Amino acid sequence: MVRQLLITARQLALKIASYGVMHLVVAMLVAWAITRDWRMALAIGVVEPVFQTLAYSIHDRIWHRIERRGRLGGVEEASEAFTARLGMMDAGEQCRAHGHHGHSHALPRSFREIALKTVTYGLMHFTVAVAVAYALTRDWRIALAIGTIEPLVQTVFFTVHDQVWSRIEARRARRAADLAGA
Repeated sequence: MVRQLLITARQLALKIASYGVMHLVVAMLVAWAITRDWRMALAIGVVEPVFQTLAYSIHDRIWHRIERRGRLGGVEEASEAFTARLGMMDAGEQCRAHGHHGHSHALPRSFREIALKTVTYGLMHFTVAVAVAYALTRDWRIALAIGTIEPLVQTVFFTVHDQVWSRIEARRARRAADLAGA
């Protein structure tokens, strides 16, 4: 149990760190392209990703819960098995709880879910980018330009980052399932 918690914490830390590095590089390049001032680009590129990484970790945790909401945990699983054996949950209810007659709790990632996650990320990113850029430049035009362009670029990179991490997590889950089955 403790080992699994440490592995999960390590994976989350790696995911957030990789996001932070990606964000830092993109933020500096976009800020430099807009301001043509390397000092301002460096300031925005360093400060803004710190706030974005904090906001991203909150966004990611919220979406992690949303994506897992359809799956049953250990206590719910035991409760479901118990109520099914007592005849309190018929086959129709079990099918409704699982969405099919099998026993997998995997929640498919639909296009709608991916699009909604990306849109909420973009809105969160826009708000933080404008606030940080304005705090550093005290110029609404530059803040709005950075707040508009930088999140658009970051949203593309976020989607790629999220897909890469989904594949990494799926591969780890398959390996764990293979080891458990062996």
